Amino acid sequence: MSIRVVLVDDQVLVRTGFRMILDETGDIEVVGEAGDGAAALEVTARTRPDVVLMDVRMPGVDGITATERIRALSPAPKVIILTTFDLDDYLFAGLRAGASGFLLKDTLADDLIAAVRVVVTGEAVTAPSATRRLIAHFVNAPAVPPARPDGRLTALTAREREVLTLIARGLSNAEIAGDLSVSEGTVKTHISRILAKLGLRDRVQAVILGYECGLVHP
Repeated sequence: MSIRVVLVDDQVLVRTGFRMILDETGDIEVVGEAGDGAAALEVTARTRPDVVLMDVRMPGVDGITATERIRALSPAPKVIILTTFDLDDYLFAGLRAGASGFLLKDTLADDLIAAVRVVVTGEAVTAPSATRRLIAHFVNAPAVPPARPDGRLTALTAREREVLTLIARGLSNAEIAGDLSVSEGTVKTHISRILAKLGLRDRVQAVILGYECGLVHP
C-alpha cells in the first residue's frame, strides 16, 4: 500500500515541486494539496492521509495552528513541518503542536522521500545533529520559561531518568551506550519505556520535557 500524503504550502510552485518528487516514487501518493491552514484541515479530514507536509507561514490559519488541529483528528496523520533557517522560532511551537519533525524547504529530494517514509513508521525526522540544533535554539531563546516540576518523572527508574537526561543533552543512542557502558539495544529499550511512561511521541519531545521540567539546564 502506498503512503498517502497531503501537501500544504501557500506557494503553488513549492507544492508542484514536492509533488513531482514524491510522484517519482512507487510507494508515495499525493492525495491532496492546500494553500492555507484552514484548507489543509478540510483536505486532511476528507482524504485521510498518512503524512501531511506543512508550511509554517501562510495566510489565514498558520501551519502551527493547523498542525495542532490536524493532530486532534482521529485517526491523526503524521505532520512534518517545513521551515527555513530563519524560522527557528516556529520550530518548537510546531513540535509541541504534534509535528513529527521538520525539514528545510531546500532539502534534497532523497531526504524528503526518506522523511516521509520514516515518520509513517512512528519515528521522528530528527537526527541527533538536528536534536542538538533544537537544544541550541532552546538555550539561546530570548525568554526561557521557568522550569516546572513534572510528576510523570516519578514513574521512571533511576537508570531511565539517567537516560532521559542524556537524551535531553542531545546524545545519540551510541553515545548514551558508551557513556553508560551498555549496548545500544539496551538504550533503545530504555528509551521505548521512557517514552511510554511519559506519554511522549519521540526523543524530540523528551528533549523539550527535559528542559521544561528542569531535568537539564542550559
